[in-house]
Amino acid sequence: MLLVEDNILNQKLILLNLEKFGISIDTADNGLKGVELFKERTYSLILMDIMMPEMDGFEATKNIRKIEKERGVKHTPIVGLTANIFEADKEKCFKSGMDDFMTKPFDLEIFKEVLVKLGVNFAEKIFEKK
Repeated sequence: MLLVEDNILNQKLILLNLEKFGISIDTADNGLKGVELFKERTYSLILMDIMMPEMDGFEATKNIRKIEKERGVKHTPIVGLTANIFEADKEKCFKSGMDDFMTKPFDLEIFKEVLVKLGVNFAEKIFEKK
């Protein structure tokens, strides 16, 4: 999994919640670095903050979708992360190519629901370990 989040506290919270499930997680602190990591590896899921320096989550998602198309690789689920979601932000998430979104702070139960909805292959790991 790839976590693209500029706030170190949010990064730590998400990592604390997910590493106990044995999920391998790479992190990037801005969209530009996230896109570069995506070029190097394949991910089952990307959690993408929408507001970051250098390149926001919307632009990073557009870049990732372009790379997928150019390389002819499968669609990677991308979930937008934001502190407050407005209708305009929801629309912008989907228009940029995101598959879903979550509000912060990170909530494991909501994350589980999103994983199941998107059919992410490591969802069962999270449901097994309570």
